[in-house]
Amino acid sequence: MSTSAAISGKEIFDLLRDDLLAIEQEFSRDTISNVGAITEIGEYLRAGGGKRIRPALLLLAARLFHYQGNGAVKMGAVMEIIHTATLVHDDIIDEAQTRRGRPAANTQWGNSRCVLAGDWLYMQAFKVAVQERNFRILDVLTELTQQMVEGELLQMEKLGKLISLDEHFDLIYRKTACLFSASMRVGGILGGATLEQETNLGLYGRNLGMAFQIVDDVLDLTASEEVLGKPVASDLREGKVTMAVIHALERCTPSEKTQIETVLRDRAFHGVTHAQILETLTRYGSLDFAHAEAARYADAARQAVCTFPDSETKRALLWAQEFVVAREK
Repeated sequence: MSTSAAISGKEIFDLLRDDLLAIEQEFSRDTISNVGAITEIGEYLRAGGGKRIRPALLLLAARLFHYQGNGAVKMGAVMEIIHTATLVHDDIIDEAQTRRGRPAANTQWGNSRCVLAGDWLYMQAFKVAVQERNFRILDVLTELTQQMVEGELLQMEKLGKLISLDEHFDLIYRKTACLFSASMRVGGILGGATLEQETNLGLYGRNLGMAFQIVDDVLDLTASEEVLGKPVASDLREGKVTMAVIHALERCTPSEKTQIETVLRDRAFHGVTHAQILETLTRYGSLDFAHAEAARYADAARQAVCTFPDSETKRALLWAQEFVVAREK
């Protein structure tokens, strides 16, 4: 089968439909606790939806090796539970009011309960993962959680500060790409991938995750609140400098730089409008630059899996990187 043949998002969903539904059920079962608040928070978060990209990647990686067991469903749920735990902690740290168009969990249950619920979700994910009795998988998950926690601490240290592109790349790897990479690696391990194959799968996930986060950061600046499900330019309001902003800061006038620095310092658009910032980013081609970088990472993702045999699964992976760059929400 030629990988040049197109495959749509609907075809990918149809390909994974049964397993993704099983992952939802597994997620629901795995987040039940004897403590009512944990079950309530877990179900609230699960029902909030999401793209389920990480478990989908794990399923596709496993299918590259014709894996047939139930482990992919269990581990797909594990990756989504870990992702959900990071979102809970992120919203508390960022003092977020909304998530995916709904009140953030911390606004409903308070920070203290949500911190503990997030911790519980992390531990529950590892409890389920241990059932696979696979040390390679546990090594990947341990490394993953360490990277994400380190990334959150590094981001807190850099809030409101001007950072370099290299520092930004490190942050978005820890923030997003390492979880994409781990999802691919775990799927490959389940399928019996060699170390070389696991490395290539990890590179695919890393590069896809980098592209995903870069596009996400651009959408935060350009999309509407209705599409985002949260306030526009949330990153700037939280003191976070993203790629397009870094690019513009290296080229703009002193007065334009002061405008951006004011938003970062005040964590609000006081005396400076979102439209003014957007105009500056457009003037210096900063949004286009970020999109080009996302496309570069997406192409690197494609290269990482091009050596695998042609199959419907490989076609799905090749389509995923195109979707990530072209998406509008």
